[in-house]
Amino acid sequence: MGLFADLRDSISTVTAKLFAGSEEETKRIGIYGPPNAGKTTLANRIARDWTGDAVGPESHVPHETRRARRKENVEIERNGSTVSIDIVDTPGVTTKVDYEDFLEHDMDADDAKRRSREATEGVAEAMHWLREDVDGVIYVLDSTEDPFTQVNTMLIGIIESQDLPVLILANKTDLDDSNIQRIRNAFPQHETIPLSALEGSNMDEVYDKIASKFG
Repeated sequence: MGLFADLRDSISTVTAKLFAGSEEETKRIGIYGPPNAGKTTLANRIARDWTGDAVGPESHVPHETRRARRKENVEIERNGSTVSIDIVDTPGVTTKVDYEDFLEHDMDADDAKRRSREATEGVAEAMHWLREDVDGVIYVLDSTEDPFTQVNTMLIGIIESQDLPVLILANKTDLDDSNIQRIRNAFPQHETIPLSALEGSNMDEVYDKIASKFG
């Protein structure tokens, strides 16, 4: 009886660990940053590399992403282990959405106002996800733009106050006026990883960091 009891206990222990692990494995990772930083391009790059599917449409029009979009069970394999994450592509966060910005992209006034309203609601939704529903953050910045803004400082502060693990990515390194050091100087407390989500450059390092940070 002792042998069978030991075997039964061993099976129970292994089963418990398997089920416990399955509950903890998948992390919700929010992709945050200002409008047009390349968040959806990055989300699509990750999703296509590991699942073959895109998360959503990409566009040069600001606030094209006006609702959070989620790609579940993205399994990233690094160094013989697998990290499972849900990608949450969030709308770009800004202090103000002006409908006149949309008029510059060949939209009529009614369409511009509708998009402005939806984008404003999307910012609120992104903040809700940040405060309630994500386990970590990938913060994407356009390396051709000045990163030291009120919104970026506020969001990084919120992420830090909630003790969320965060990766800062300096995107658009394929452009001539990219300045990675400017982002490093703005947020020296966090490591900055350069990449071009559009061209896929340096994605191996990005995936290594995702695995180590969120695994």
